[in-house]
Amino acid sequence: MKLLIVGATGLVGSHLLRLALADGRVGHVAAPARRPLATHPKLQAPQVDFDRLPQDAPWWQADATICTLGTTIKAAGSQEAFRRVDHDYPLAAAQLARRHGTPAFVLNSAIGADPASRIFYNRVKGELERDLAAVGFASLTHVRPGFIGGQRQESRPGEQAMVLALRVLGPVLPRRWRINPAPRIAQALLEAAIQARPGVHVVASDALA
Repeated sequence: MKLLIVGATGLVGSHLLRLALADGRVGHVAAPARRPLATHPKLQAPQVDFDRLPQDAPWWQADATICTLGTTIKAAGSQEAFRRVDHDYPLAAAQLARRHGTPAFVLNSAIGADPASRIFYNRVKGELERDLAAVGFASLTHVRPGFIGGQRQESRPGEQAMVLALRVLGPVLPRRWRINPAPRIAQALLEAAIQARPGVHVVASDALA
């Protein structure tokens, strides 16, 4: 299959890219990114500006697209900038992929995603899920991890403290609140893209613990 990965340089995205390139079911991976990626015989990695995505690039056409784009409000600098990265960029990529005939889309979303949420982060994630449903994919899957376990390139002290606490409390917590390891999330994203089941589906955090 031909796979398009949007957001291949982040924590989950980098794990996903490695899994996809090693998977015999995947013949070609396109991974548009802001910075260069390591070369691989199966990989096409065009450098792009997400504010000015190319409209007619042939790599938009794939058997499935997986989006792992995401940031934090602190890293983005404002709620407006956060929304641009976590909502506008993924939606624009989805629309271009669908316009070029891609039938399946898989989103790395978040636990608590809800367009009616009072929490800004959860509301943006929910609005993206809602807006993706209107794009017209035959198969749409939302993977909703909780706290993601793994070593990030950028420092997130608050998140790191919470992850440490969850590791201690993990055995007594409900599965949905346990740490979700980045490789496990990446595998769930890849399997959803390969299976491409018709309709809209959700992979909850308790399935990722």
